[in-house]
Amino acid sequence: MRKIAYLFRRIFYDRETEWGNVMRKVIGNLVRKGIQAVHRTIGSARISRFWQRGAAIGLAVMLTAIGLSSCNPARMRSQAASTPRLVISELSEPKTFNPVTSQEVTSIFGLTYDSLLSSNGLTGDLEPGFAESWEISPDQKQITFLMREGLKWSDGAPLTVDDVLFTFNDLLFNPKIPSSEADILRVGEQGIFPTVEKVDDRRVRFTVPEPFAPILRFAGGIPILPKHALEKSVTTLDGNGNPQFLSTWGTDTDPKELVGSGPYKISSYRVGERIIFDRNPNYWRKDAQGNPQPYIDQFVIQIVESTDAQLTQFRSRGLDVAGVTPDYFRLIKREEDRGNFTIYNGGPALTSLFMAFNLNQGTRNGKPLVDPIKSRWFNSLEFRQAVAHAIDRPTMINNIYQGLGVPQNSPINIQSPFYLPPEKGLPTYEYNIEQAKALLQKAGFKYNAQGQLLDADGNRVRFTMSTNAGNKIREASGSQIKQNLARIGIQVDFQPVAFNTLVRQMSDSLDWETMIMGLGGAGTEPDGGRNVWSPEGQLHLFNQNSSEGQTPIEGRVIADWEAEIGRLYVRGSQELNEERRKEIYNEIQKLTQQYVPMIYLVNPLALSAVRNDIEGVQFSALGGSLWNVYELKLDRG
Repeated sequence: MRKIAYLFRRIFYDRETEWGNVMRKVIGNLVRKGIQAVHRTIGSARISRFWQRGAAIGLAVMLTAIGLSSCNPARMRSQAASTPRLVISELSEPKTFNPVTSQEVTSIFGLTYDSLLSSNGLTGDLEPGFAESWEISPDQKQITFLMREGLKWSDGAPLTVDDVLFTFNDLLFNPKIPSSEADILRVGEQGIFPTVEKVDDRRVRFTVPEPFAPILRFAGGIPILPKHALEKSVTTLDGNGNPQFLSTWGTDTDPKELVGSGPYKISSYRVGERIIFDRNPNYWRKDAQGNPQPYIDQFVIQIVESTDAQLTQFRSRGLDVAGVTPDYFRLIKREEDRGNFTIYNGGPALTSLFMAFNLNQGTRNGKPLVDPIKSRWFNSLEFRQAVAHAIDRPTMINNIYQGLGVPQNSPINIQSPFYLPPEKGLPTYEYNIEQAKALLQKAGFKYNAQGQLLDADGNRVRFTMSTNAGNKIREASGSQIKQNLARIGIQVDFQPVAFNTLVRQMSDSLDWETMIMGLGGAGTEPDGGRNVWSPEGQLHLFNQNSSEGQTPIEGRVIADWEAEIGRLYVRGSQELNEERRKEIYNEIQKLTQQYVPMIYLVNPLALSAVRNDIEGVQFSALGGSLWNVYELKLDRG
């Protein structure tokens, strides 16, 4: 499960007013960015990556008023007339084209890599991928995959069992290559990796030391990488003794050097604008008539750095697919017929949105990661519970989500058969200011004459809360939480920052206090969240440990409840009886809610607007709009 989750945004007015507001926001942002680019260009020898073609681009884009991406949708459409292409957008530029080292959610790797098995986007059922079949041993400790014949990489090289061995044994199981995907493959209390071995030229066998319930789904779903293209980067070390693989396939890599296996391959990348993918002529899938897939010649990801601008580009026909945010829903819904698109509703999305506390009590190079005074607040159970009671989620759902969401109370998705509903014992935190204040006073906090909250030593309770700028739903949620917590005397300094900056703070510097963040990708298998809740997991963000190659953390403290949740996740992965597994995950959900290191907020509905000239769409909250991209067609006659 990777770091991420891009959700919705602010409040809806009437159609004419909202359109005016959108255009003012877009133009205002462009003017601001253009001015900033001029200052950066004058004051530095380096020109901003986004504005690398000069500050004049800002004026050109502002005049066309199409969004933040300096790309003209009309021009893109004229190109599409000669080259059938499907255009979507993402909020931020990629940090890497390496799927192992990437820590972000992006469509790139789903387009360019495949795995042993695939997952049906409607049902979640496992289906053949590179492996045409598989066998599970009676003791549930071995899985043998039978690979298809004639598989090829995008450069034409054979894709074989050796590539599978390389992906797992040389990359994911390599202690010098940190990866969040490796976390979910650790088995048992000792975190032992499966044994992956070659049986013959077409068969590969995975063996686990003990029963491991999700092994088929996890092993089968890992993207396979090319040995012939990457082996040298693994065995060659840099000046620090680390594999060169860690810096291989960065975003400055010539697309011709990137080797994949998915339906598409990257053909060009223009920083701050777009990534263009051409269909992979060596892709393995064919339809029932033997015709090669995918059918659509090109796929384009536009870099559009705000959700407002994304919807603006969709309305002006610059995009084919767009997530529909609550503030735009009624407006966009009225335009379905005229705009020739359909809004799909998949029910609650398989994502999370939460406010997290940095509970890390450790130091790095002698300096505390979190101010010790604030760390004492955050590590007070009553303090965290009080904050949870002070957040007005009903108002958040009604105003920010326009009613298009439900309260979220668990790390396990509502659609999962392992989800524990509140009526069956899941603790919840209803909005209750008086209860919040009582909890704070019980913990030794007090109020001064101005109603400001002070700790037992007289320190004013004030902290910073971050989220990723451009995601309007998170920005609006942060503004509301700031107001909510002011009612219990807490001052919140709310600071939206660039998404990549937020990820670096969360995974590298660990220099943050509280944040609004989201995670996705676990699906309905609860063990997909183990790398979030295991104390040594790569996504254990509320008390993150150093990764391989980083400066170690000294004095890191693991709470008893934190360690117990980690142990329960291990037990859940070991249990093959579904009812007993449910009991284990019920206990996990109760503990995560009781100790609230992350306060879950709202689960939005999965809404997506898709052009009607895209044939074959099978939308679901689980798979989204394009999970079956290889069989989609365009009818733009």
